[in-house]
Amino acid sequence: MRGKKQQEPAGMNPQEIFAALAMIEKERNIPQSFMLDKIVQALTTAYKRDHEGVENVIVDVDAEHQDLQMYVQKAVVAEEDYVDPGNEITEADAKAISASYTVGDTVNLPVPKVEFGRIAAGNGKQVIIQGLREAERGMVYDEFNSKQHEILTGTVTRIDPRNGNVSLRIGTGSESTEALLMAGEQVKGEELTEGMHIKVYVVEVRRSTRGPQVLISRTHPGLVKRLFELEVPEIFDGTVEVKSIAREAGSRTKMAVSSNDSNVDPIGACVGPKGQRVASIVEELRGEKIDIVKYSEDPAQFIAAALAPADVIDVWMADEGKACRVIVPDDQLSLAIGKEGQNARLAARLTGYKIDIKPESYHEEEPEAGESAPESEEL
Repeated sequence: MRGKKQQEPAGMNPQEIFAALAMIEKERNIPQSFMLDKIVQALTTAYKRDHEGVENVIVDVDAEHQDLQMYVQKAVVAEEDYVDPGNEITEADAKAISASYTVGDTVNLPVPKVEFGRIAAGNGKQVIIQGLREAERGMVYDEFNSKQHEILTGTVTRIDPRNGNVSLRIGTGSESTEALLMAGEQVKGEELTEGMHIKVYVVEVRRSTRGPQVLISRTHPGLVKRLFELEVPEIFDGTVEVKSIAREAGSRTKMAVSSNDSNVDPIGACVGPKGQRVASIVEELRGEKIDIVKYSEDPAQFIAAALAPADVIDVWMADEGKACRVIVPDDQLSLAIGKEGQNARLAARLTGYKIDIKPESYHEEEPEAGESAPESEEL
């Protein structure tokens, strides 16, 4: 009777692990060294879970020979002090391994290859798979986290007809992810279609169990700022500084700028030759109007500039609080306030002041010296 060939225990040997990592590195561009750290952690966790009480487990990685060896570290103790089998070994047992061991030394006891394979193929293997996923997500997270408050181009992949939310694919290859452009972060009236490429502002990147969650916006004021940085070299290199932005997406934006070089006109730099720079940004924002005003450290001057295109005759600052009263020509009152109060509202947000706009004829009721101008009722 012919003897049956003894069946080897099911397992996952180190060569298989390295082969899997090589494939992952090639297909997903995740470095093997990065993944090995995750796998070592997964294997030690799995071993400790199977061997209650064991605390010190190490995995020696030999990348050159594609080998992994697991060891349990135990402290050498005297026979009478031996109380923790999971983490201690008696001096006598240690000397049986090597005569050089004495009390106080640490012994690395190799985990048999069969048991190592069982750990890798059993629950440890599942942890490895999870570790691979986490590593991939971690790399994608790091990639996009570094791009917070930047502009990315995304491709529309799906539009939810129920709530209007739009799914985008941003990034390329293994470093790409899905991002959700919520209906509230979309420009009102802007029609998006599947396959369309649009620029979005990365508000925040969060970790989640399903991978990195990239919060994006088309309405954030930061989008306008970044577009100007891309279009205007003087902003990119710091010669011209964007001090503040107030935006009602899809309709109008006010942006205050200043120059760190007396020879550079900040407004002219933003507008560009024949208005080309600002025109390209307006086109990207689907026709959104952009008012560029000069920032001033003097609040009265800044507020007057912020109310452009209306002329301002005088600005009375309140004695306390961030409030003021602005006097404009009678025939420019509606221009200063703007349609549905938009111009005044944006100016208030741009400057941080409550603004009460009055016509020139209101001078007849000018408050006496020392009396504060009342705060705005409109804003």
